[in-house]
Amino acid sequence: MRLFRDYPRAWGVLAIVCAIAGVFLVWTKLVVVPGASETTSGIRSPSAGSGQSAENDIPFVELSERQAVSIKVGPVQTREFEVYKTSIGAIDFNENMLVQVFSQYPGKILRAFYNVGDDIKQGDVLFTIDSPDLLQAESSLLASAGVLELQKKVLARATGLLKAGGSAQKDVDQATSDEQTAEGNFKSAKNAVRIFGKSDAEIEQILSDRKIDSTLVVPSPISGRVVTRNAAPGFLTQPGTAPAPFSIADISTMWMIANVIETDAPAYKAGQPVEVRVPAYPDRVFKGHVTTVGSTIDPTTHRQLVRSEVDDPEHLLRSGMYASFVIRVGNSAHSLAVPEGGVVREGDGTMTVWVTTDSRRFTKRTVQIGIRQGGWVQILDGLQPGETVVTEGAVFLSNKLLLGEAG
Repeated sequence: MRLFRDYPRAWGVLAIVCAIAGVFLVWTKLVVVPGASETTSGIRSPSAGSGQSAENDIPFVELSERQAVSIKVGPVQTREFEVYKTSIGAIDFNENMLVQVFSQYPGKILRAFYNVGDDIKQGDVLFTIDSPDLLQAESSLLASAGVLELQKKVLARATGLLKAGGSAQKDVDQATSDEQTAEGNFKSAKNAVRIFGKSDAEIEQILSDRKIDSTLVVPSPISGRVVTRNAAPGFLTQPGTAPAPFSIADISTMWMIANVIETDAPAYKAGQPVEVRVPAYPDRVFKGHVTTVGSTIDPTTHRQLVRSEVDDPEHLLRSGMYASFVIRVGNSAHSLAVPEGGVVREGDGTMTVWVTTDSRRFTKRTVQIGIRQGGWVQILDGLQPGETVVTEGAVFLSNKLLLGEAG
């Protein structure tokens, strides 16, 4: 009877024991045995052979044969990288070859012969003026010529009278002195007319015709192109008073003026070779050299003036043209190189490439880059010559690793 009374209590104890045993069994099932293989986010553990290296913790991606077809690989190459800086600016006239043409004397413009854009030769007449100063100089020339002619006659008469006994020696001496003075005045008057640009032939013509011509001719002092004209018949002109009647520029060389950022300022030096391009001639390269590096930084823009002289023998460039330049600022560098399609900027700013030995398994490698040039990226550190890297499709691999997709 007692057994039956205690039977429910025994069954309760047995139930508790069974429950505890069940919980323990479930817990042991959930514990991962060390060395067991699992995958998470598509990147397998080291024992599964993908995701990361157990030794170096280096991420990699394995691709299927179908996926690998879209990835292009190639060996790390060695290339020459030119050390250069680029900037933008504008074309301007070479002010060392730009001449403001004034008349040396005041007067009224009679005629102007060329327009803006015309090409001219040295000595071509730009304009003529009616010059009161030239009128006075020519008048003095004719007067001095008349005095000289008269004094020569007086000297000849005095000499004749002296020989005939009708004159004293002192009269001859006085006539000789007067003739010499007249000769000096005449020479001075001729030189005064020459200053106005009159040739000896023109002076002789004035003397023979005894006719004054007050027209002053103003020629171009250089060959070049007319860039400004402020001359028209009836305009009054004064020496050195702006604006100049004409401005002439020798356009065989032009200036390229740029304002570079101050962090690049130490790299620029006079004499460095320059290559200039303008949108009007996208396939042409105009060569030149740096002539001036500014000595100050603009406090507003924090930029520095760099001026280059550019050869333009065909006269293609125009003042005001937008331009870009490339300036070599150092010797060429012989470095490892990877195509631009093989270098990825990661989210944290690091630059990476993908290295492979079999075109199926790709290991991500952090690199230090230098110059980007001609579709190639200079590799300063992180790769060795002869290694095979992804040349196209590197971004795909980085995204695949980021998303945690298995191969």
